[in-house]
Amino acid sequence: MKTTDHILSLSEEGRLLAAAADRAGPGASVPTCPGWQIRHLLRHTGMVHRWAAAFITEGHTAYRPGDGEPSLDGAQLLDWFREGHRHLVRSLENAPWDLSCWAFLPAPSPLAFWSRRQLHETTVHRVDAESALGGPLTPLPADQAVDSIDELLTGFHARPKSKVRSRSPRTLRVRATDTQAAWTVHLSDEPPRTVRSAGPGSPTGPERVDCELSGTAEGLCLVLWNRLPLTAVTLRGDRSVARLWSDHSAVTW
Repeated sequence: MKTTDHILSLSEEGRLLAAAADRAGPGASVPTCPGWQIRHLLRHTGMVHRWAAAFITEGHTAYRPGDGEPSLDGAQLLDWFREGHRHLVRSLENAPWDLSCWAFLPAPSPLAFWSRRQLHETTVHRVDAESALGGPLTPLPADQAVDSIDELLTGFHARPKSKVRSRSPRTLRVRATDTQAAWTVHLSDEPPRTVRSAGPGSPTGPERVDCELSGTAEGLCLVLWNRLPLTAVTLRGDRSVARLWSDHSAVTW
């Protein structure tokens, strides 16, 4: 996906999140985030949007904490969320291509980083908001799902703070059946090392793996972000490898 595509999709994902939150109501439970209600989801995501926008508009080159979550509720909270989301989108749209500011994952540029990161952050939380309604989720385009998986595996979990570790070397393949995308995740007592394949992965390919997860890019994305259970995709091989992922892959920035 291009940066312009990230920004366009971010605009739509935020609109969908707000619409689902409005329908569910602030007191609705969020099944994908145990202990959270819609009000907590809006406060958290709205705070992250403002935090990100500050780096983009103010050009901070070092980490700065956010301003914290507001005590707003009801219609005021929803308006506050929508305002912050629009501000983030406008900030990205108006930012120069040579934007210089702090970022925390490798990317071609800070603008590319923040556009991508905020799209996938907002998408995951849009899924959370829609899960509170108990109905079907808005479909996630395959290219967007693949990009989100790639950020998760080759970005977040390439960092030393990843808690996905194994005492003995193990391998997990992730294969999107509706695209050409496949990843092999090498697990050890070091941070995971992920290799992406340019062609279709295959459970009978030359590289033996301990476990494979296969399914649509959307299904894999939501499973890897722990928004759907492992049963939502096809699992072959050692289930304990997949459980190692689902039990220890929760992301903190």
